[in-house]
Amino acid sequence: MTNNQTVAIISHDAGGAEILCNWLVRQSHPYVLAVDGPAKNIFEKKIGSFDNLSVEEAVQKSDWVLTGTSWQSNVEIDAIEIARKQKKKSASFLDHWVHYRQRFEKGDDLILPDEIWVGDKDAQRIACETFPDSQIRLEPNPYFEDVRKQVQERSQNTTNENNPSILFLCAPLREHAKMKFGDERYWGFTEEDAVEYFLKNIEAVNHPTNNVVLRPHPSEGTGKYDWAIEKFGSNISIGGKVDLLDDIAKADTIVGYNSMAMVIGLIAGKRIINAIPPGRIVNTLPMVEIEQFNDLLKNK
Repeated sequence: MTNNQTVAIISHDAGGAEILCNWLVRQSHPYVLAVDGPAKNIFEKKIGSFDNLSVEEAVQKSDWVLTGTSWQSNVEIDAIEIARKQKKKSASFLDHWVHYRQRFEKGDDLILPDEIWVGDKDAQRIACETFPDSQIRLEPNPYFEDVRKQVQERSQNTTNENNPSILFLCAPLREHAKMKFGDERYWGFTEEDAVEYFLKNIEAVNHPTNNVVLRPHPSEGTGKYDWAIEKFGSNISIGGKVDLLDDIAKADTIVGYNSMAMVIGLIAGKRIINAIPPGRIVNTLPMVEIEQFNDLLKNK
């Protein structure tokens, strides 16, 4: 895995794509790409047009493989398997702090790369506990470095004093649960349940206004949460029409459920609330600065 070796970058979901794309532009490696889903737009915005190969072709043309991890696709796991068959090294950059084992499961099989990369000490600890026999590499998260710089620049041009708002970061739980476990309600609630749970109890946040921007996940349709406007009033609007960092810069409070984007908000200096409804999911983000919505409800 030296600088003169060609790396195949394989990516699908947005979180992993942001990390891999920012890692790539900082390197001098020759590379080939096989990206799909939300990752395709992220790479196009960052590096411009590129030849997008199939996973098989990208691995074939490379010396080693670097992947993200996905809930919505098995392309990264497929790449690890193909690399192993071709006796090429593979590594996967984890973009989160939850569900590490499930990110490498394919049916009943656990498909692990030769190395697992993590971007911070908390992720390193969790990865070592989850995969005690794997090689874990601490690689500073290049996306977080980029976020800090961009947020500082955008915040200079944004003020929330006259229109404070809450940004709710949505995620497709139903699709994830259906794909991985065959049950849309495996976690005990869906994304719609989470949105409704928060909006019904929003007073617990003690926010200056009830202005809420619902931002769909990059893999979700823009009309998915229109029902919330009809049910909860005109103070609810739909975001996602601008870059994530722009939506974050405009808000003063960020709400979600165990999402990486919440950590981006934390880096941006925002108030962060984890609004997990009762179910099988518990708080798994390790940052102590993140408030728990259920605790706010108890103290209301």
